[in-house]
Amino acid sequence: MASQGEVAVVHFTGRIAEGEDEGEVFDTTDVDVAMSEDVYHGHRDYKPLEFRVGEQKVVPGLDDAVREMEVGEERTVRVEPERAFGERDESKVVEYPREDLEARSDVTAEPGELVRSETGETGWITEVNDETVTVDFNHELAGLAVEFDVKLLNRHDDG
Repeated sequence: MASQGEVAVVHFTGRIAEGEDEGEVFDTTDVDVAMSEDVYHGHRDYKPLEFRVGEQKVVPGLDDAVREMEVGEERTVRVEPERAFGERDESKVVEYPREDLEARSDVTAEPGELVRSETGETGWITEVNDETVTVDFNHELAGLAVEFDVKLLNRHDDG
């Protein structure tokens, strides 16, 4: 089992666990899965993920699962929103005057466009009308249960 502070080395595939997008892959370390599920990005290096257990570098539910696994073990774990990407928070959906956003040189005010707030948060434009632009600063998977197919390849203490 991987312990607090150890480096865990895993292969994983993350899928949406329920709803209309159930089974859709949102991330993977496996190039073959990325290609077959049409989520491949050429700029990405598909290799095992290494992270220090307990340092909150991965979603808490994945960290929890790795703590319970032996090297070489594979399992599928379901992770509820609060241990995955968080619950949706409607206070993170904000309306801005359209002219204020369009005055910025980096924003064209189109639905789906990513924008950065003054505090550094990233959100995406969900709605545009003549007067306002709605920006959602929730993680795109907030409020969703997810599943991870995970294999613990190795664990070590690099200290």
